[in-house]
Amino acid sequence: MLILVVNCGSSSAKYTLFDVKKEQSLCRGIVERIGVSRSFLIHEAQGKKVLRENVVCPNHYKAIEIIRDVLVHPDKGVLSDVSEVKGVGHRVVHGGEEFHESVVITGDVIKSIEKFSELAPLHNPPSLEGIKGCMKIFGGVPQIAVFDTAFHHSMEEHVFCYGIPYEFYQKHGIRKYGFHGTSHRYVAYKAAEILNKPLNKLKLITVHLGNGCSIAAVLNGKSVDTSMGLTPLEGLLMGTRSGDLDPAVVTYLMQREKLGIEEVNNLLNKKSGLLGVSGVSNDMRDILKAIEEGDTRAKLAYDIFVYRIKKYIGAYAAVLGGADAVIFTAGIGENVPGIKEEIEKDLFPLFGGGTKFLIIGTNEELLIAKDTYDLVKKTI
Repeated sequence: MLILVVNCGSSSAKYTLFDVKKEQSLCRGIVERIGVSRSFLIHEAQGKKVLRENVVCPNHYKAIEIIRDVLVHPDKGVLSDVSEVKGVGHRVVHGGEEFHESVVITGDVIKSIEKFSELAPLHNPPSLEGIKGCMKIFGGVPQIAVFDTAFHHSMEEHVFCYGIPYEFYQKHGIRKYGFHGTSHRYVAYKAAEILNKPLNKLKLITVHLGNGCSIAAVLNGKSVDTSMGLTPLEGLLMGTRSGDLDPAVVTYLMQREKLGIEEVNNLLNKKSGLLGVSGVSNDMRDILKAIEEGDTRAKLAYDIFVYRIKKYIGAYAAVLGGADAVIFTAGIGENVPGIKEEIEKDLFPLFGGGTKFLIIGTNEELLIAKDTYDLVKKTI
């Protein structure tokens, strides 16, 4: 069965077409710079030359049309007809408290995703645009929502509640939700395979390090705590996000710098983190290059980044009562092994030799495809 996975960001639409039974990707690509000038498509198909071409793409609906057209293109595509796609799986960042697992998208599901857009304004709205586009362009093909937050619904109330008046949780749903759930779930599953032990018998700490970063404590296959919170801003230092800070910093900055709500939100989400501390870049490759050239602020950004990871790993080891493995994944986690090696060395006194430190490539798209396949089978 062929499943298309779509992941829409604010100005991009990524896609992968899977033969799920073979766990094989037939093609993948991305439409970049949606809604701005010089939009372009990158398309990679098995056995074919990588395609990169400029496109006119004013919105996400047009991006889905571009994806459909390249999938069935006689020379560049891999399908003879779009009807070969039997399901479309969508990554949706925020599912609030309503969605504990992946679901078939209905009108009510769309309304809920719209409602949670307030908590994920950079992520849920473009996902909705992609969903609505696919519903029109792919006709009656089942559309499936796979939520980043779903994996963390196993957290207990004393873990996800904040130390503010309880009525705000009751009235507004203010609590820790956690994100990157599909990635944490995938690498936990793969770690069990590598360790040759049942997932429901393992204590794992999964470390997702990309432009966005989060850590999860996974006990017997279930998330019991994670570093991101109500929004993806909480937790580790990230590419442009501040991560943990004293809440009073927000009001102090607003007063001292005369910042409005949108301005301070933009500051903490888009101008902080590695970028804000280093003044160089949000990209770890640029940070490492600057360190080699003697840039002290880049070194400070790196040190904060690594220190917070170590601190969270130590905390989650306490939560779990030890760990069978610590898994590093995503762009930085997979491609900057020096971070894993440094942390493993520094934490040896805590873990001894009993904990494995692993690098496992994440494959959120494959997990989304599998969830989609399982739900599509039920609709047939």
